[in-house]
Amino acid sequence: MDSDQTNGQTQGTGRRALLGAAVLGAGGAVFGLPGTARAADARTADARTADARTAGYGGRGLKSLPVPTIIGHRGASGYRPEHTFGSYNLALDLGADVVEAGDLVPTKDGHLVCRHEPEIGGTTDVASHPEFADRKTTKVLDGVPTTGWFTEDFTLAELKTLRAVERIPANRPHNTLYNGRWEIPTFEEVLKWQDEQTRKRGKQVWIYPETKHPTYFRKLGLGLEERVAKLLRKYGRDGRDSPVILQSFEPSSIQKLNQLVDNPLVVLLSSASSRPYDFVEAGDPRTVADLITPKGLREIAGYAQGIGPTLDLIIPKNADGTLAQPTTLVSDAHKVGLVLHPYTMRNENPFLPAEYRKGSAADAYGDVFGAFRTYFATGIDGVFTDNADTGVLARADFLAG
Repeated sequence: MDSDQTNGQTQGTGRRALLGAAVLGAGGAVFGLPGTARAADARTADARTADARTAGYGGRGLKSLPVPTIIGHRGASGYRPEHTFGSYNLALDLGADVVEAGDLVPTKDGHLVCRHEPEIGGTTDVASHPEFADRKTTKVLDGVPTTGWFTEDFTLAELKTLRAVERIPANRPHNTLYNGRWEIPTFEEVLKWQDEQTRKRGKQVWIYPETKHPTYFRKLGLGLEERVAKLLRKYGRDGRDSPVILQSFEPSSIQKLNQLVDNPLVVLLSSASSRPYDFVEAGDPRTVADLITPKGLREIAGYAQGIGPTLDLIIPKNADGTLAQPTTLVSDAHKVGLVLHPYTMRNENPFLPAEYRKGSAADAYGDVFGAFRTYFATGIDGVFTDNADTGVLARADFLAG
């Protein structure tokens, strides 16, 4: 996150009503079935898949998640290089209710891997691999010329020779300590990790993957949605109560997923003036501002259960970077049964509203608890954060009143 048109499907409406109402009235801890999971170890993979579908992961779905939900953004990316198992595991250790594992992009040979973007020059050590020097190129990604190395130009075996590095070292110099420690995970490995961590921790682990640049990849013959759906079906995670929430900045990707699986679905929303790239390709003139009107939200509610707006759509900023008055987006979305999981809370000064910054150092923490309190007060149902432990403490403070 951080940024073929079809009509809304009626299939999603019933799920929306069930899941939307469930989250808005949710509370309590995440459930788990450790005994069942241990017993399943002795069965075949097919039997485990059938059990998962039959059990529906407890039949409670999103209702099992605490509100506001703390979502580990790319894992615990405030402390470890993002989209690595080191980051994902730490997010669970720090108390995240859901882990955003991961942003899904394809390899040349059709595997789904977890990277923030298909361009991997800033998140891996690929530049230090002379054998891949000739892979550096410039492509037009969603209308923007982008230079670097792209996952679709590598086989999975080649990508597995790379190691992850910190994406924003100026803000997180301490994270560079872990550069080179972890490889790039595949989505299938994430699904297996989810099972392993659920058994190990004795409670259901949730993930929140995103389809990245789906229109771009479909034009390359590497459609994401079918690949995602195939793996979810293989591992029995394609039901309405499955602990896998799917998200995308392109509404048509969510509409495709709505036809393929029954998972809870979320439309991501960037700045009000921006246009989803599938809209650009389809000649749809609407912007995000149109999608967050009551009419636009009703349309989204026809095929999705939630929205993931930027925090600025919840509370805009004044010219000086301080917070203005909240919009009506939370109440408008709730009226049509949509949940809101805005993004992204980060502890460092540059990412906070101006009144919550302390000093000017790029890697120093500001008054993030104050910022969390202000955003929670709007009634959001959860939030993506790079610092799950901070989010968990902030939620406890908020709920304690």
